[in-house]
Amino acid sequence: MSMPHSSSSTTSSSTKRKEIYKYQAPWPLYSMNWSVRPDKRFRLALGSFVEEYNNKVQIISLDEETSEFSAKSTFDHPYPTTKIMWIPDSKGVYPDLLATSGDYLRIWRAGEPYTLFECVLNNNKNSDFCAPLTSFDWNEVDPNLIGTSSIDTTCTIWGLETGQVLGRVNDVSGHVKTQLIAHDKEVYDIAFSRAGGGRDMFASVGADGSVRMFDLRHLEHSTIIYEDPQHTPLLRLAWNKQDPNYLGTVAMDACEVVILDVRVPCTPVARLNNHRACVNGIAWAPHSSCHICTAGDDHQALIWDIQQMPRAIEDPILAYTAAEGEVNQIQWGATQPDWIAICYNRHTEILRV
Repeated sequence: MSMPHSSSSTTSSSTKRKEIYKYQAPWPLYSMNWSVRPDKRFRLALGSFVEEYNNKVQIISLDEETSEFSAKSTFDHPYPTTKIMWIPDSKGVYPDLLATSGDYLRIWRAGEPYTLFECVLNNNKNSDFCAPLTSFDWNEVDPNLIGTSSIDTTCTIWGLETGQVLGRVNDVSGHVKTQLIAHDKEVYDIAFSRAGGGRDMFASVGADGSVRMFDLRHLEHSTIIYEDPQHTPLLRLAWNKQDPNYLGTVAMDACEVVILDVRVPCTPVARLNNHRACVNGIAWAPHSSCHICTAGDDHQALIWDIQQMPRAIEDPILAYTAAEGEVNQIQWGATQPDWIAICYNRHTEILRV
């Protein structure tokens, strides 16, 4: 693994592939996600961050001949997207869908140049007020399940009908499978676990400073995996992609990532604390149980090897320090594990690791 510190200048006729590809969007970026489909390599969805109602989502892809990113589709979105996810369909058998969260959860069907709005999933039909969604997760084992987290202290598990079974092309809809009060305060993130078959277990973090684990088969109780000693809000949560015992979480304004082992509740097994400003994102390697990437306001993306746990993890094994702004988003390509994507200001970069 060699993290690039400068992009190699290669011509498109050269056989040597560049280490970094950059794209500049028309507006500041916040959310970003890497497409999973095998036939759509180097495709990303980007969400604008403009502090007004009118925002945008843009789908870009890399032309491997010209080594340039280009926009394939751009569409309007109300408010900034708090998260974007492509359907976790690594075989390409479902419709080419992506979901966004903001005021509500929305499902879209990707197309070039037009992306079609499929449906909005709204759980409070009888009210003019909505509680904004902070995040969501799309279940990898069963892509008909999506879980959302909200500032109203709840998590909602949605069942999705994608129409792929009957071969229909324009019939995506959803229904509430369950809604539960997950925390004492706002819920900031939710993520399904691969444990126990991968369908039923999920965890959430929130403003009460706790990580809680739920099982859809036994919703009468939850398990507190961790509580921040100062009850600082926890903003992000990410499960290890290969070993479902481990997860990472980040507290508000914290310069470190806390690694937890669900078998040892409430005691971090590692703290990754080389960032010099607050951490904004964490992404586990899709193909390795011991590598995790972190990104923060210090303009850095760091890759860590945690196999020494529970011995202290002193330093990252790779550091990318050439970002020209605060890195607010990081994603590790699920079907392209050699590449990490980051966002800062108006820029997206993909980095070969």
